[in-house]
Amino acid sequence: MTSSELWSRATADRYDAEETEMSSAAVLGPTLAFLADLAGDGRALEFAIGTGRVGVPLRERGVPVVGIELSEHMAAVLRRKVDGDTLPVVIGDMASTVVPGGFTLVYLVYNTITNLLTQDEQVECFRNAARHLEPGGRFVIELGVPPLRFLPPGQVAVPFDVSERHIGFDTFDLVEQILVSHHLTRDGDDGRYRRDHSRHRYAWPAELDLMARIAGLELERRVADWDGAPFTQDSAKHISVWRKPT
Repeated sequence: MTSSELWSRATADRYDAEETEMSSAAVLGPTLAFLADLAGDGRALEFAIGTGRVGVPLRERGVPVVGIELSEHMAAVLRRKVDGDTLPVVIGDMASTVVPGGFTLVYLVYNTITNLLTQDEQVECFRNAARHLEPGGRFVIELGVPPLRFLPPGQVAVPFDVSERHIGFDTFDLVEQILVSHHLTRDGDDGRYRRDHSRHRYAWPAELDLMARIAGLELERRVADWDGAPFTQDSAKHISVWRKPT
């Protein structure tokens, strides 16, 4: 077991309903095209596959997909969508769990590497990706750039969503590189809000590049989104691709 916080049954059951935007064609279309192109004729392994937001439609595009997922509750939601022969899922952590066979693509989307709360575990995640990759295969991570530029001296919180039904903000421990995402979500129309929070270890692109080097991987490209926009100092996130040498 890693330091990742375990997703509960209640969280898993409402996850898809709360992530409708991330499951839209506008978001998934470029994501799936990017990943399918890198997978080519080979197999893809998704770390922290969750409820299958990306893995299920990628499999429907013809890419053989295998998943690793720590939460049995999240995997159970995925299993309602597709059977185990079509999309196998192994219950375990993404830093150490090994599945049989080689892959042309290992990918980790939607900031999920931050679920590993120590640098050592994040390094092991890179090593685990390299362990599964065939020579010439790629490891892909989608990750936000830490928004520390929004923190004036003395402030530790940054809002990321303020809407009618949801208020979200992150608080930062700048020494330990830990952020806590806080969510106040309005349930129904009675005025009550549900409060949730989750801990994450944020990492900079350069830090990830060093983790990749430790794992024997080489940076191939870094872009700002799945459409391939250039990554700049003002980019809010990055899609990074590391390659295992032949």
